[in-house]
Amino acid sequence: MYKTTMKELPVSEQPYEKCEANGAESLSDRELLAVLIRTGTKTERADEIALRLLAACGKDGLQALFRMNAKELMKIGGIGRVKAVQIQCVCEFAKRAASGKRLLGTKFLSPDEIAAYYGANLKYHNKEVLVLLVLDAKNRIIAEEVLSVGTINTSIADPREIFLTAFRNQGVSVILLHNHPSGDPQPSREDIQTTLRICEAGKLVGIFLQDHIILGQDSYISLRADGYLNFAG
Repeated sequence: MYKTTMKELPVSEQPYEKCEANGAESLSDRELLAVLIRTGTKTERADEIALRLLAACGKDGLQALFRMNAKELMKIGGIGRVKAVQIQCVCEFAKRAASGKRLLGTKFLSPDEIAAYYGANLKYHNKEVLVLLVLDAKNRIIAEEVLSVGTINTSIADPREIFLTAFRNQGVSVILLHNHPSGDPQPSREDIQTTLRICEAGKLVGIFLQDHIILGQDSYISLRADGYLNFAG
């Protein structure tokens, strides 16, 4: 059975030509994925594979791609190893571009700024990721380190590792961030108890825990600003 190729489609339906004529913003999700996938198979065009990929994303649309690993992508017909890697690299590029270039010396003035800066990346992880920011006396970041990557709903916060990292970088204070893959930033009992333990340990060693920020899908909670703990003690 004869199969229409991408080049044989009307020019208005060819994503490359449409992009050149009207800009990338004019492309649909399906067309954007078709450009990324680039080539089809003997029986399917790239845009048909793209449609299947979108169907696998479900109600979350393109955002679901950020949570898919290579094995999950390769289960979709028409997506092989190379295409799976390409999709993952584009997703990582998008996350880094969205969060901006992270430079040492950045100074945050509010939890809003921190959440906006890191949320674009962390909210797409399907496991809890715990990030430590080490700050100097002027509240500038002098080190940033991923302390742990947990399971679907837990990360490991080791006070010893936190303060060793702070000492190693000659930090004066620290900020903790972690994401909730469920999308709900409400702190768990364990989140609060762990933060309290780290806060008290910091007072003993002379390194102040400024905040612990929990990132959800489209919102965040600052344990300091929202009154969950008395950080000043």
